[in-house]
This record gives sequence, structure tokens and C-alpha cells, in this order.
Amino acid sequence: MKTLSLEIRKRILACYDGGKETRASVAQLFGVSLGMVKKLLHQRKVLGDIEALHWRAGRKTIILLRHNKMLLHFLKKHPDATLEKLRVALGMDCSLTTIHHALARWGMTRKNRRAQKAIPTHKARENRRRDIARKAIGKNKTR
Repeated sequence: MKTLSLEIRKRILACYDGGKETRASVAQLFGVSLGMVKKLLHQRKVLGDIEALHWRAGRKTIILLRHNKMLLHFLKKHPDATLEKLRVALGMDCSLTTIHHALARWGMTRKNRRAQKAIPTHKARENRRRDIARKAIGKNKTR
């Protein structure tokens, strides 16, 4: 559902403040829920403002500032720790993805990288073939 515009919010409250309508009738008149009318009245009373509160939307973070400090301290002592070890060190019941996202905010990763041979690029493979071809041609000339 879309957020109500500020103009509609003002009209809802103005209609209710007129004193002739109940909250339920105002909700029906504007095609919103009774809960929305109650929310606007409460928000105006508590905050003194009826604008949309987008900054409060969404899921709240599980890893708080104190957890961040613990994570960084643990990583200094154990730089090769896996995400699972970090979760156990925090003593939290969260997913490994949550730990990953917390580390990503600091630009850190926990990816284990194995030493691998460099995979040659297409150009390098092509050059290698030419070298082999030249060597083969050179051997054939001496015969």
C-alpha cells in the first residue's frame, strides 16, 4: 500500500477535528483504515507532526554497536576466523548472512581463498600456441 500524501493526512485530521465525524466515519469517508486514523491522531499528539516516517521503516538491525566492537576485537585476535566462529564468539542467534553483512559494512570479507594457478587469458594462450608453433617449425627446418 502506498504512503498517504501529506495533503490527505491533513484533510483526514481536519475532518476529525471539525467534531462532527467519528474516527470510524472519517476512515470510511477517506477510504483508509480506522487504524490509520488512530495512527495519525497518535502521531500528531506524540510527535507534533503527521509526515510519513520512512526512516523508521524496515527491519531493525540485530548486530548493535556493542556487537560491532566485539567482532572487531575478535577479528584482531583471530583474523582467519570463519563466519561460524564469529557468530559463536558473539553469542548471537543469527544467520551467517547477518554476520557477513555486518562485516561488509566495514569492507571486510571472510572468503577463504586458496592458492590457485593463474588462469591464462585468451591472449596468453594464443601467444603460447605461437611459441609452440615456432619451435615446431624451427625443429622441422633443421631436419
